[in-house]
Amino acid sequence: MIKYDKQHELDSVRGALAIRGEIEAMVDEVCERGFDLVCYMGIGGTWASALQAESHIKELSDLPVVVENAAEFNTLGNKRLTDKSVVVFSSVSGNTAEMVVALDALNERGVTTIGFVDDEDSPLAKGATHCIVYPENEQLKFFMVADRFMRNAGQFPQYDAYYAELDAHLADALVSVAEASDEFAQRFAEEHHDDDIHYFVGAGEQYGSTYSYAMCYWEEQHWIRTKSIHAAEFFHGMLEVVDRDTNVTVIMGEDAERPLAERVARFLPKICARYTIIDSKDYALEGISPEYRGYLSHLVTHQVTNRIDAHIERINCHPMDIRRYYRALDY
Repeated sequence: MIKYDKQHELDSVRGALAIRGEIEAMVDEVCERGFDLVCYMGIGGTWASALQAESHIKELSDLPVVVENAAEFNTLGNKRLTDKSVVVFSSVSGNTAEMVVALDALNERGVTTIGFVDDEDSPLAKGATHCIVYPENEQLKFFMVADRFMRNAGQFPQYDAYYAELDAHLADALVSVAEASDEFAQRFAEEHHDDDIHYFVGAGEQYGSTYSYAMCYWEEQHWIRTKSIHAAEFFHGMLEVVDRDTNVTVIMGEDAERPLAERVARFLPKICARYTIIDSKDYALEGISPEYRGYLSHLVTHQVTNRIDAHIERINCHPMDIRRYYRALDY
């Protein structure tokens, strides 16, 4: 396999799971004090991860949860956020401009914040009420927060059994997915590495990752034009621009909104010859109970798309860390 560090992946996932005790302590403190709202806030890819966490919570509980785009919050505000609210955010750099402005406003309002920041000396790490410094695995970290809130509300009774399985098996299972998907990923990359435009469709916990994959990976890192769309909206406009030669990929998970993606997948063969289905069901997760797969399917498909990215990077001779404008120009 090209550009794949198996040991790094194993260590990364296991390390993320190992910070669960810190997350539990933070969430438990918030729950003991009481809260009126859980808000996931982000911008770009972190906003997309927030959408995934929101979908997860909405499916399994009645906890009050919202997602805020940091730039929108900075202009519109949200009067539902009070000094009894908690905001969860993530930042690799720790100096994301929109989040720095938002955090200042949240602190002025007395809002409790839980931040995942890679740089402990950054403004966001120093400004958060609670902060954990650990790289990568953003979605896993966001979901661990969500699961602890739901467990404390008595709405995630499988918490202990579920995380016992993740601790024992998740890292190895995800590595196995990456290895099993590599041949498919190479074929996909060879066919689509120079597409004029590519449409990505997803639903439920997969929609946030679909949105992020289209924008943060293909557009930002590969410089390939894309459009992402929620499967529920596919039949209200987008279907009219799909023909035999349109590049469409449906990313399917195993949560409650899977039927929305299945509807698109059933329709596409009637009109399109260049469609692809990436389905988490196609990959084994050894040691993980079937009833838990829906909570993890976005992590499964992320392993697949990571392999696609590695092959596109090789074929296009375009390193993914190169940017033309992002953090290169003033804007």
